[in-house]
Amino acid sequence: MQIDDSGKPQDAVARRDVLKVAGGLALAPMLVGATSPALAQSPGAVATQAGNIEGRRKLGTLEVSSVGLGVQNMGRTYQTTIPSRPEMINLIRAAHERGVTFFDTAEAYGPHECERILGEAITPFQDRVVITSKFGWNIDLETGARGPGLISRPDHIKLAVEGSLKRLRTDRIDLLYQHRVDPKVPIEDVAGAIKDLKAEGKVLHWGLSEMGINTLRRAHAELPLSAVQSEYSMLWRGPEERVLPLCEELGIGFVPWSPLGVGFLTGAIDERTRFAEGDIRGVESRFSPENLPANLALVKLVSDWAGRKQASRAQIALAWLMAQKAWIVPIPGTTQMPHMLDNIGAASISFTPEEIGELNSAVAAITVAGQRLPDAVLAFSGVEAPEKS
Repeated sequence: MQIDDSGKPQDAVARRDVLKVAGGLALAPMLVGATSPALAQSPGAVATQAGNIEGRRKLGTLEVSSVGLGVQNMGRTYQTTIPSRPEMINLIRAAHERGVTFFDTAEAYGPHECERILGEAITPFQDRVVITSKFGWNIDLETGARGPGLISRPDHIKLAVEGSLKRLRTDRIDLLYQHRVDPKVPIEDVAGAIKDLKAEGKVLHWGLSEMGINTLRRAHAELPLSAVQSEYSMLWRGPEERVLPLCEELGIGFVPWSPLGVGFLTGAIDERTRFAEGDIRGVESRFSPENLPANLALVKLVSDWAGRKQASRAQIALAWLMAQKAWIVPIPGTTQMPHMLDNIGAASISFTPEEIGELNSAVAAITVAGQRLPDAVLAFSGVEAPEKS
């Protein structure tokens, strides 16, 4: 799940496009609200050159580029407009040309449409990239219509994967996640379905998203996981308490969705921002008029470091994530070429041990006010699968 946009570093141009929050995506369409002029980029921020991405990282044994690309809003933007399909295909191919090998999507994105776009885009080089997708939401296998709740019955998982393979135009999914834990299905049964798919060569690695901590341990004991995908950024540091330590203990990689805090860390939201009806950020209390002024201290911090490092805010936010652990791989998403080029430039930003210590201390000193998601969406996170009888 992924998953926010980042911007071209210019003094007078602010970033406004942000990705849908993964949990909210599966619940309802969202619209971007009318926003006030965002904070200017820090003095000294410079445009990223269109170079190749630097470095590779491992999620378990799976090697990927150090920054991935979230393919989530390419079927429909926040404004519910439909991006140009040829432009999205060109963007994905341009990312690959610059060394991006890690592409993240899901059956719920679109639904179905983003898998189709990714499948078409990577056809010339599908054997040279890592494709991820996800199952688990109640998505009609034929029409893509969303129903209530979740489905992770083993028979349904196998049918969902068959649909994903067709839309992705491939014979295997390199990394398959359970999008959210189904509270009615033991995780051992889910792992059993993945075992069967791996035996058939249709799935190579698997992972979980936003799961309960005990479910993560049980799943890995049943069938070793390569990655966990959950929200993580300077704006939401929840995984640091229990999830990241367990991933380190078990040798599981971590893929942050919303690595730019739905655009907040890039300066796309300020104290004057108000959201249109239907925009999920409007019901996230961390962006309420009461909490925004305090939380903007994070944007000021990122801006200061952007000036110090001659980088964009987005690059600082992504580089901070990568500096936490060598097995963390962010997947910012975008529908704009300059933003993609800016994002991959984060891989060239480095911190000395003294710098990352200073930055970590500064981030920890800022208490984020408000809740990261509405209660109706949070209800799907941290769920523990039932015990197998």
